[in-house]
Amino acid sequence: MRETEAEARRPAGSPRLGVGMVGYAFMGAAHSQGWRTAGRVFDLPLQPALAALCGRDATAVRAAADRMGWAGSETDWRALIARDDVDLVDICTPGDSHAEIAVAALEAGKHVLCEKPLANSVEEAEAMVAAASAARSRGLLAMVGFNYRRLPAAAFARQLVAGGRIGDLRHVRVTYLQDWLTDPEAPLTWRLQRDRAGSGALGDLGAHIVDLAQYLSGESVVGVSALTETFVTERPLPAGPAGGLGGTAAPGERGPVTVDDAAVFTARLSSGALASFEATRFAAGRKNALTIELNGSRGSLSFDLERLNELSFHDHTEPAATAGFRRILVTEPDHPYLDAWWPPGHGLGYEHTFVHQARDLVHAVAEGAAPVPTFADGLQVQRVLAAVEESAAKNSVFTPVQVSVPA
Repeated sequence: MRETEAEARRPAGSPRLGVGMVGYAFMGAAHSQGWRTAGRVFDLPLQPALAALCGRDATAVRAAADRMGWAGSETDWRALIARDDVDLVDICTPGDSHAEIAVAALEAGKHVLCEKPLANSVEEAEAMVAAASAARSRGLLAMVGFNYRRLPAAAFARQLVAGGRIGDLRHVRVTYLQDWLTDPEAPLTWRLQRDRAGSGALGDLGAHIVDLAQYLSGESVVGVSALTETFVTERPLPAGPAGGLGGTAAPGERGPVTVDDAAVFTARLSSGALASFEATRFAAGRKNALTIELNGSRGSLSFDLERLNELSFHDHTEPAATAGFRRILVTEPDHPYLDAWWPPGHGLGYEHTFVHQARDLVHAVAEGAAPVPTFADGLQVQRVLAAVEESAAKNSVFTPVQVSVPA
């Protein structure tokens, strides 16, 4: 079997964590970057070895494996799971296959990382949580990939909130705006099909902002009132496989869009704080605009993904004459994750969240500690998404969310 560059550079006798990944498009490339880089930046107790990449097209997956640094390739995820050199299975497929692959991998004795949202339904997510719980007694770990938790600014914001710097929480407001579907002739990719994706902007973007709001606040969403809308109800079929967030439309035949294009909802958190959420892929001019603000009795925090090395903080206990939002450049070595990177002022980017995700999961595996966010955290997000859809279908009626785990 061909040795990867990472394996060739690993010191003799260094413990190995064999990773197998299913899926190699947008998220597969991002996760590959994380696994490929983590051991070269951080001092890890186990060295990730990129054992095999899996996809249905043998030629395409072999080319992707060569490009992204994977030693082997498979065309059947069951064969990937069965490999002796795979200790951890990373799932980067559309949501309709998450549950089947994750449950099978855990039952086969593999650790699992599953990209968000955890599943396409609450029932599938519950089955995944049950499998993860059973596997935990055998020393196996399962984590869901909400990568924005791994932004240094987001992790530092969580430290400030947990340390009481903004006091009692009053408000959370979050938006996640993209524009890649504004063209009504953009092709009907799998992200626009309910049987593949589960939902549209709600699951794709809304899952991120629900998790981020619960993570930063340390609270759970306990009820929602929602509106959803599909602005373009049919689109041309794609001309061949569509990678990333787009592709080329084929002339002629069209198909129905079966997911939401946008979702807007208000929510109550477990403390009684109020929250508002907006997720859309129809905000012209907005490419990946995620913003979140938390207001409390002692201060406020604000974050903008398009300025991802910065955090805005207002300390409301300071004298009014000098108080105001101040910009914190989150690049110091005592900020989360940054002791292994560059000198202060040298910012990181989107791809580093996946490096940090790999780092944290490797440490959890080596230490036998539950990684976060857990599958139970992913289920909690799934319950919020389901409540949003239920509320929207009932003309925005306030819909409670079952809460079983802390956020």
